[in-house]
Amino acid sequence: MSEKFLTFRRFNQEESPNGLIKVLEANDISYIVEDSSPSFDVTFSGSTFDKEVHIKIKPVDFEIAEKLLLADVQATIDQLPPDYYLLNFTNEELIEVLMKPDKWSATDYKLSQEILKERGKVIDDELINTLKKKRNEELSEPEKSQRAWIYAGYLFSLLGGILGIFIGWHLMTFKKTLPNGHRVYGYVNSDRKHGKVILILGFVFTILWLIVRWNER
Repeated sequence: MSEKFLTFRRFNQEESPNGLIKVLEANDISYIVEDSSPSFDVTFSGSTFDKEVHIKIKPVDFEIAEKLLLADVQATIDQLPPDYYLLNFTNEELIEVLMKPDKWSATDYKLSQEILKERGKVIDDELINTLKKKRNEELSEPEKSQRAWIYAGYLFSLLGGILGIFIGWHLMTFKKTLPNGHRVYGYVNSDRKHGKVILILGFVFTILWLIVRWNER
């Protein structure tokens, strides 16, 4: 079975994935471009705010792709204007960038390190690895209990609706992709157990309702 491709970076309509794609292709890293934009504008406003492109790669390539991407941004950093907004960040704000690399571009992440070094701060591999480990641990924490979804799941399942089945399946199986490519369950164990029950009830009551409707014909 081929290894699954997972989201490595997300780009909105104001950002271009071309730089990342160029790095991946130059280093023979397989990737998939996935347009996760809504198939239609539910507000009928013509807004493109929610448009997003995902670049997916294999989990085993996450760390090497991250290193290659950071190495590639040096030329970009050298061409930044002297009034680039990151240059006005305090040391605390720059450290926060380093603590959450998944929230910032590779350029900003790399530039934050250089600015801190110029300001006399010790930014070595040990610190970077420690911050990455801490961030992965934070992101590994499951979401708070999804009570509203659990209640809705039970309700829709008892009504025999497909929506109840979907909610149960989502609660039971949803996983998050960490910056290092690892996958972890997104919800606490108790919520996943509710999801399993909701899923089973959804199938059972859907079948029962179909039988009742068939007999009413």
